[in-house]
Amino acid sequence: MKLKDALPAPDPLGEALHMLRMSGMFYCRSEFTEPWGLELPPFEDSLMFHFVTAGRCWLEVPGAEGRMLQRGDLALVPHGEGHLLASAPHMHGEPLFDLPRQLLSDRYEILRHGGGGSPATVICGAVRFDHPAAHQLVKMLPKVMTIEAASAGPMEWIDSLLRFMASEAQALRPGGETIITRLADILVIQAIRVWLQQDPAARTGWLGALQDPQIGRSIALIQREPARAWTIASLASEVAMSRSAFAARFTELVGEPVMQYVARFRMQVAQAELKDSDVRLAELASRLGYQSEAAFSRAFKRFVGVAPGAIRRATLRADAARTH
Repeated sequence: MKLKDALPAPDPLGEALHMLRMSGMFYCRSEFTEPWGLELPPFEDSLMFHFVTAGRCWLEVPGAEGRMLQRGDLALVPHGEGHLLASAPHMHGEPLFDLPRQLLSDRYEILRHGGGGSPATVICGAVRFDHPAAHQLVKMLPKVMTIEAASAGPMEWIDSLLRFMASEAQALRPGGETIITRLADILVIQAIRVWLQQDPAARTGWLGALQDPQIGRSIALIQREPARAWTIASLASEVAMSRSAFAARFTELVGEPVMQYVARFRMQVAQAELKDSDVRLAELASRLGYQSEAAFSRAFKRFVGVAPGAIRRATLRADAARTH
C-alpha cells in the first residue's frame, strides 16, 4: 500500500472550521430588567454572539427578520453589523458605550440596564477571526444565525462553557485570555456546525464546493500551500480530473475561475499579514509565490484596489487612534 493511499480522506469543510481561530475582543454579562433596549455598534471584521441565560430578548439586525430569543437560545451576528437587543419589538435602544459598565478586566464587563421589571440575562461577546480562510467561510454565513435550545441539544454544555469563560475573565490567571478565546472558538464553531446541518444554503456556492470530493480537495490544497506554483493542470492532476473538466466544475461550484481564486486567496493571506505583522513586502511576496516585490504589489493592487503599503499605513493609524 502506498503511503498516499493510507492517509485519511481529506475533509475540506473540517479544515475550514479548523481555521476559525479567533481573537477575543470583549465579553459582557448583560443584566436587563424590562423595559430595556441596547443598541450595539458595528465592529468591523468581527462576529458577535448572544446567549440568553435567563428571560428572553428581542434581536433585530438590519436587513434580517427580527426574532425573540428565549432562555437557552444562541444567536450569532457574523458580519459585525450594528444591531438591537431589547425586551420587545419597536423599543428604543441606548447606545452600548453610553451606558455605565463594571469593568472586571480588559476584556470582560458587566452591564446592568432597564426599568426594574422582569429580568433577562444575556452573555454577549465579540470576536475576530485570525485566518484569511475563515473570512471566506464567514462571508457565506447569513446576517443572523439562531441556534434554538431545542435544536442544539441540552443547553448545559453551553451554559457551563460560558460560566467557565466568565470565571477566567474575572480571575485574570496566567493563560486566561488564551482559554477564553479557545472556548469562544468552540461556541462559535458548534453554532456554525448546527447551521451547516440544518440550512440548505450551506450546500450551495463556496460551502457546497467544499463538500464536493474533488473541488473541495483542490480548495484545501490551495489554502494549505498558497505559495505553490499552482496551475489548472497541476490542481486537476492532484484531484484526478482532466484539466478541462476540473476548470469547468471549479468555476460552476465556486463562482469564479480557479486561478482567480488562487490569486484572491493569496491576497487575503497578504492582507492578514500586512495588518497583523511587520513582515517586509519582499519577504511576503516570496512567501506567496511571487518572483518579485513589484509583481506582488501589482497583483495586490489589482485585487484589493490599493497598494500593500496603504493597508499597513491604515493599520498603523488605527492602532495609534485606539491607544489615544
